[in-house]
Amino acid sequence: MSVNYLLKSATIVNEGKQVVADLLIQDGRISKISPSISTEINCVVINLEGKYLLPGCIDDQVHFREPGLIHKATIATESRAAVAGGITSFMEMPNTVPNALTQELLEDKYQIASHSSIANYSFFMGASNDNIEEVLKTNGDNVCGVKIFMGSSTGNMLVDSEKTLEDLFARVPPMLIATHCEDEATIRANIEKYKAIYGENVPVELHPIIRSEEACYLSSSLAVRLAKKFNTRLHILHISTEKELSLFSNDIPLEQKMITAEACVHHLWFSDEDYAEKGNFIKWNPAVKKASDREAIFQAVLDNRIDVIATDHAPHTLEEKAGTYFNAPSGGPLVQHALVAMFEKMNAGKISIEKIVEKMAHHPAILFKIKDRGFIREGYFADLVVVDKKQHTVQKESLLYKCGWSPFEGETFNYSVEKTFVSGNLVFDNGQIIEGTCGQRLNFNFSK
Repeated sequence: MSVNYLLKSATIVNEGKQVVADLLIQDGRISKISPSISTEINCVVINLEGKYLLPGCIDDQVHFREPGLIHKATIATESRAAVAGGITSFMEMPNTVPNALTQELLEDKYQIASHSSIANYSFFMGASNDNIEEVLKTNGDNVCGVKIFMGSSTGNMLVDSEKTLEDLFARVPPMLIATHCEDEATIRANIEKYKAIYGENVPVELHPIIRSEEACYLSSSLAVRLAKKFNTRLHILHISTEKELSLFSNDIPLEQKMITAEACVHHLWFSDEDYAEKGNFIKWNPAVKKASDREAIFQAVLDNRIDVIATDHAPHTLEEKAGTYFNAPSGGPLVQHALVAMFEKMNAGKISIEKIVEKMAHHPAILFKIKDRGFIREGYFADLVVVDKKQHTVQKESLLYKCGWSPFEGETFNYSVEKTFVSGNLVFDNGQIIEGTCGQRLNFNFSK
């Protein structure tokens, strides 16, 4: 039996507005929003005066590493880190071991999540050079989309067959295709160039030169051309360069867009100036690039050429990250601090709280056509996060990631996530995970 909650005097941030109101949660859903609610039903009353109440964040790109890579992370550990950061729903990538390239392997991940994820969940179906018939069996009602690696990253899932790409873009619609875009030939040529100079001791500062602007643009522009040719619903993940922004528009509402884009927190926070201090801890694919790229991406978030903010949460162990440039894998953990990092940008006057909510909750729900989530509306699931103006410093002992480190260690944030509700269940409260419930499988409106 679920617990009912009455949240009193919260500053609700939703659909471009702030309003102080009460909110009643019954049977996992938002049953009433009103300036003042009095009720005779049995419920837990929580006073949220002076605190923000937001719709839970929906992260459209995470790597939780299960199955096969559980020395780095598990769905259980990372979903708990996610809710501690105000992320109530996630969409996870197929480059686990084995890769999620069949319907059976995809369903295995859903089964793991059904008993171990404290957050709501969905998993992308993976595409390869030779599994298109399996891809076409994907059910758009309960799978978020199809993921194509148009550049190699962690895991060997590169799709580099021109015929396969054309077939996928032509035959997968109306489901969404999400792409990792980096041109493999360009990257390989750059690797050989710098290996000739440095041997195996290439400095990590060259990562954005090796995985270059040209590599990103060549691949992203190809994806856009294919999407326009076949009228495909395309979502390009983790935009990292100013040049790519010319591929996206803001002249129509998100609901009508066929081509959309994502920015990740690390590309909005770090620049190539940070490699000297952070080294492999900010080594991602695509690479963190110039400060001018970072500022241009931020502007594109504000003017709606970029539609969502996500994390690309991709943990590796400290031992793995301690390797040389070619041995240290790309990626890092972010879900526990993504929302408060964006609040820090709000604190600096770079973005409004309403825009943060739009990019991290409303827009992912619209873009992926998620049913009954992403907004604070009566009848919707009670996926909610309470944020308080309470300073805290990121310290190793407070991390919930299995890998045990964060690129934000030592950073002091001026806001903290106080409480998180998932489908009406209080799962995080004042620094503590509240066990005993599991998240739900997300449902969509992309079916054929």
